[in-house]
Amino acid sequence: MSNTEVAPQEILCETDGPCVGVELLVPRQVPLGGPRAMDVRRTLPQRQRSLIGAWCFLDHYGPDRIGDSGGMKVPRHPHTGLQTVSWLFTGEIEHRDSAGFRAMVRPGEVNLMTAGRGISHSEFSTLETTVLHGAQLWVALPDTARHMAPTFEHYRPEPVAGNGWTVRVFLGRLAGSISPVATHTPLLGAELLLEAGTELMLDIDASFEHGVLVDAGSLALDGYPVPKDHLAYLPVGHSSLTLAAGSDGARILLIGGEPLGEKIVMWWNFVGRSHEEIVAYRAQWQAEIGAEPAAAAGGAAESRFGSFPPGQAPALPAPALPNARIRPRG
Repeated sequence: MSNTEVAPQEILCETDGPCVGVELLVPRQVPLGGPRAMDVRRTLPQRQRSLIGAWCFLDHYGPDRIGDSGGMKVPRHPHTGLQTVSWLFTGEIEHRDSAGFRAMVRPGEVNLMTAGRGISHSEFSTLETTVLHGAQLWVALPDTARHMAPTFEHYRPEPVAGNGWTVRVFLGRLAGSISPVATHTPLLGAELLLEAGTELMLDIDASFEHGVLVDAGSLALDGYPVPKDHLAYLPVGHSSLTLAAGSDGARILLIGGEPLGEKIVMWWNFVGRSHEEIVAYRAQWQAEIGAEPAAAAGGAAESRFGSFPPGQAPALPAPALPNARIRPRG
């Protein structure tokens, strides 16, 4: 999924002073682009909070009827320095990338694409899809892994169930379930389904930051109500959390991870460490798709973002760079 410029958002807190407990990150509507743009609800990044662990981006969308929204139509676009994590509740999306991987994104199955030094990919909802509903997340790679070769993993987690709840762990470990999907910093990613009135206490890693996104229903996190589509943040130091569903039950995404401990520079679809890196990534992408002269990319001969087979939709050109330097975050 392609990023657009991130505007500041409000953060709500349960105290009048500094947030030491639950923070609520408010979503904002962002069009993916095109004349019949599909809107997404973006909760990460925000000016006040750029990262939860190494998670640096969260778009939440649907349920959208394809006949109304036009579905997901994101042509080939580039990424650097991150992993994309695709998770669906309803519908189907075709993924294709320049590392040679082609896969379907389906409900209950995670697709993780590692961009590393550079990759390009496309995402289109299938013709059979009538309703599209899911989330797209990004993970910032640490400096030790961000120049690795691009790759891809697919995994269908087995659900773990208890009295009134079901958990699917697609990254990391939770509730006795462990995902085999490779990450480069300690991470957690899981979908939780709670039946009406269910209260569930989970043991969590106290060295992690955590985020709870409410996709459907009503939820209280450690006694604090979390509105639908909002992302609740818990800082490091919590060894457990309590989720309480309302009378309509709840479906949530739980993410977490150790603080990255590095400043990142994030612009459009690139994650780097300096303004100059982002400028170079943009110039090379533009040169590789023929949108700007190769001289702007320093005459680089080697392809960073790979190639696509013929007959695909035209690649997305990069937007213009901001007038000011892009500042590190995190």
